[in-house]
Amino acid sequence: MNQAELLRYVVETLDTLGIDYMVSGSHASIYYGEPRMTQDIDVVADVTLAHLPALLERFAAPEFYVSEEAARDATATRGQFNIIHSLTGLKIDIVVRKDTPYHQVEFDRRWRQPLLPGIEAYFARPEDVILNKLLYFQQGGSERHLRDIAGMLRVSGPEIDTRYIGDWARGLGVGDIWQAVRRRAETT
Repeated sequence: MNQAELLRYVVETLDTLGIDYMVSGSHASIYYGEPRMTQDIDVVADVTLAHLPALLERFAAPEFYVSEEAARDATATRGQFNIIHSLTGLKIDIVVRKDTPYHQVEFDRRWRQPLLPGIEAYFARPEDVILNKLLYFQQGGSERHLRDIAGMLRVSGPEIDTRYIGDWARGLGVGDIWQAVRRRAETT
């Protein structure tokens, strides 16, 4: 199974189980920006404890590894858990949707877009991908997030609502980082 096949399986599983989700992280930034290698698939999902038995059944051993305990804990605390494809080592990060005002708005804004021929998936909007990359940069300092943002601005810039980003960036405490990234993108 390659990464595209795994992403397709994840999306089809979540759709079939009626679990609201959105593709986020690197796959979403690649969708709106420039290609790069990534080893994981990030999906924000509104997973509940009632969903877990069916979800774990679809990602059962030996093809997959997922800790039921970690999944239950993440669901209860609105954290995240991993699903690993045993043969390839590819990883799916399931981030349980957080219950903050911003994360509610972000999730409400998701939209269905083409994923592969004949398959659509819910994606985070580009503005929300950028905001999350700003938050991740603030937490960990990885330049990779800033490169992803710059790539998104180069490829999808005219379609990106920078006012929305600016408003939320200030509210989320990453306004200074956003301004620096914009200046950097304008000069390159």
